[in-house]
Amino acid sequence: MYLDPLFLAVAIPAVLLIGISKGGFGAAFGFVAVPLMALVIPPVQAAAIMLPILCVMDIFGLTAYRRIADFRNLLIMVPGALIGIALGTLTFRYLQDDAIRLIIGAIVIGFLVQQWVRKPPAGGVGRSVAKGTVWATVSGFTSFVAHAGSPPVQIYLLPQKLDKTIYTGTTVWLFFIVNYAKLIPYGYLGLWSTDNLATSAALLPLAPLGIWLGVRLHRIVSDAVFYGIVRVFLLVSGLKLGWDGLTGLGWL
Repeated sequence: MYLDPLFLAVAIPAVLLIGISKGGFGAAFGFVAVPLMALVIPPVQAAAIMLPILCVMDIFGLTAYRRIADFRNLLIMVPGALIGIALGTLTFRYLQDDAIRLIIGAIVIGFLVQQWVRKPPAGGVGRSVAKGTVWATVSGFTSFVAHAGSPPVQIYLLPQKLDKTIYTGTTVWLFFIVNYAKLIPYGYLGLWSTDNLATSAALLPLAPLGIWLGVRLHRIVSDAVFYGIVRVFLLVSGLKLGWDGLTGLGWL
């Protein structure tokens, strides 16, 4: 198992961060966990260790938001997300980790720039089958390779200015479906080693604690603060992923 002190110093806050994000902030910044863990172990192992934990967290999250979601948006996004997972399965062995980080970072920063330059209408924009399908496909792909599916989803959902509870419930439902859909392809790719599963089991008790903290924080944070938190963590995460990708590829 990957249980040396350096790994634990990164993995414990990473798992708690994902739980808080899933429990109360629509998975807004939980995707930074794999890049954090990848500082001390290979990214592929980090993704494999996190998936069982994510699946357990999704069950806890769904108990809190089981009847709360924009189900019309889900009908638009789920097919695209499944297509993205299929693409990830087919290309996983050929992708460089740093190229993936750079792509995700570019998506995040591009979204934030678009938000600052072009403000959506005060009441938000409506649903779009085309945009929802495209961004959900990107989300399914990035979720498969690095559990980084939330930025593309936010690009589609945030301009709609959904109620924060509806927004969180929608992402909880979406990533519940996405993460469980990834279990079989991960097995096909040989990622379920004994060490990976044992490490997942050791970190698993942190899952309900993180979810509980997220639900509690969600109830006391206003919409304005909520979306501000989302954007701040997106900025930090996007810059970190972009920097790691550029340096890893030797472009800096």
